[in-house]
Amino acid sequence: MSSSTSTPALPDSFRLAAGRLELDPRDRRFFENPYPAYAALNEAGGIARWDRVDGWAIARHDLVSSILKDRRFGRIVAENPQGRPDFSRKPGHLRAFYGLEAHSLLELEPPTHTRLRSLLTRAFVARRIERLAPKIGALADELIDGFEGRATVDLIADFAVPLPVRVIADLIGVPMSSAGNLLDWSHRMVAMYTPGRTRESEDAANAASEDFAAFLRDVIAAKRRSPADDLVCALIAAEDEAGRLDRDEMVSLLVLLLNAGHEATVHQIGNGAKTILECGEAPASLFRDDRTSEATVEETLRFDPPLHLFERYALEPLDLPGGVTLARGDKVALLLAAANRDPAAYAEPDRFMPRRFLDKGARTVTSFGGGIHFCIGAPLARLELRIALERLFARCPGLALAGAPRYRDSWHFHGLERLEVTPAGGAI
Repeated sequence: MSSSTSTPALPDSFRLAAGRLELDPRDRRFFENPYPAYAALNEAGGIARWDRVDGWAIARHDLVSSILKDRRFGRIVAENPQGRPDFSRKPGHLRAFYGLEAHSLLELEPPTHTRLRSLLTRAFVARRIERLAPKIGALADELIDGFEGRATVDLIADFAVPLPVRVIADLIGVPMSSAGNLLDWSHRMVAMYTPGRTRESEDAANAASEDFAAFLRDVIAAKRRSPADDLVCALIAAEDEAGRLDRDEMVSLLVLLLNAGHEATVHQIGNGAKTILECGEAPASLFRDDRTSEATVEETLRFDPPLHLFERYALEPLDLPGGVTLARGDKVALLLAAANRDPAAYAEPDRFMPRRFLDKGARTVTSFGGGIHFCIGAPLARLELRIALERLFARCPGLALAGAPRYRDSWHFHGLERLEVTPAGGAI
């Protein structure tokens, strides 16, 4: 199976020489299709100094995987014994945004990270995820029902966006009527992580942070008065048992779950659907049983994942292959999607071949990170992706592309802003 019959050109801004990479993340050719640039970087050894990210770009699967698990690297270089970031020098107009970030698992190191992740793991148990399966299927069917009678459908706006936000809202226990606000707040906050952010986007992110935090404080207060079977109440119970989770920490955990719980999943559903529509294989053959469905999901996560960049910092001086020496505080930009296309890890990496994951010896994808910062929502993401794609292609077996896919200018996420399809006579 192949998703392309021609080799796309390198981005216009791409230059790689003497261990230095020049590449503009906002180069349209790059954010629409970064894989030629990744391939060229891997062919040149998989590591280069990239001034645009003020660090070392790393594309090799073995290096990315090892650094993700290496405790000589961290998400921050903590100057205090609690492993907390110091945001005291951040500008005042971003006070609310960094107030949330100060307690985010993504910005913490042990021992604070260990404590908060343990409490979250206690609430985010497998049985809580598994029992969402019928609801995910019902939501997918409801959205597909909306295709009836329509000549074309935008799979992003009409399917990939509403499904994950409704699932995560239900899991956490916030009102479904809040889905629109959750999407708005999340989009404005996530814009802080994309290249080329402006003062306007920073102000928008800060305002969203204020509103999001106020909303969640009200939700937490209401749950304390009237407990229910949801993640907020499970966190309250974990807090009461251990007595080590304050309100600001809980709010930040919930913001992270709500943002990460739908933003990446939206992109993965869209990327996965596009890949399958282009691969030339009958979708029914990709989802004929649980084993092939799981392999297909894993290959979509390898072939075109939503998160492409994860930054880590050296916590002590150390050497990397290729004669690269890092000082404490030096940054490495781990290119997760490039690692997933490394020919040293995967045969024919630019071909979409789900059967590779029928082999128990297949390499683990880097799409969810690794080590202590491995994505805690990975089981939910895999479950949502499998059910969403299974229901989509079962209900719409004649689904076909109706226009050129359009990508968002949002690297280090890679995802579509529009994927127009024809349901071929409507859903069944």
